Amino acid sequence: MSAKDDETGGPATEREVIQGETDATTDEAPQKKRGAHRAPEEEETTPVVEEAKPGLGAELSALRGELDERTHDLQRVTAEYANYRKRVDRDRGAAAEQTTGAVLTALLPVLDDIDRAREHGDLVGPFASVAEQLTAATGKLGLVAFGEKGDPFDPNRHEAVAHQTSADVTEPTCVEVMRRGYTLGERLLRPAMVAVADPE
Repeated sequence: MSAKDDETGGPATEREVIQGETDATTDEAPQKKRGAHRAPEEEETTPVVEEAKPGLGAELSALRGELDERTHDLQRVTAEYANYRKRVDRDRGAAAEQTTGAVLTALLPVLDDIDRAREHGDLVGPFASVAEQLTAATGKLGLVAFGEKGDPFDPNRHEAVAHQTSADVTEPTCVEVMRRGYTLGERLLRPAMVAVADPE
């Protein structure tokens, strides 16, 4: 190959061919490097979409229903327990009052003897001290005596054993008390035994 062929664009020499391949390789390398070191913000990101489970709403509704049911059950049990405690306390109080009433009822004849001894003036000496202590003890337990001369007659609290008429009264009145009555709280242990005078 002559020098003339090189100048006129004839067949290229081996050196020129190698030089051209080298230049092409050199141009492609920076492009690859630029692509490899691209900034993270330039990379395309694909958004991840979470698909809702189709049965989630039904499951949530079922859980809410169960929660409401358990709440109602708890409220019902709490109310039943509160009523049970009130009933137990009421029964306990009634049982204690009944027992106290039974003991005091057994002591009423002794209190009647004390009243008769007081009326006749026999309540003196050590016996008077014992009588006062017994009366005070029964009073602390809630025993209350009633039935005095001149009280209006009450058929719910008085037992009339004698009737008479009198111009001195304007309504049925207890004119004589044979035996006093007693109450324990709201409970009537024994009615008073009285003689009643009706107006003329």
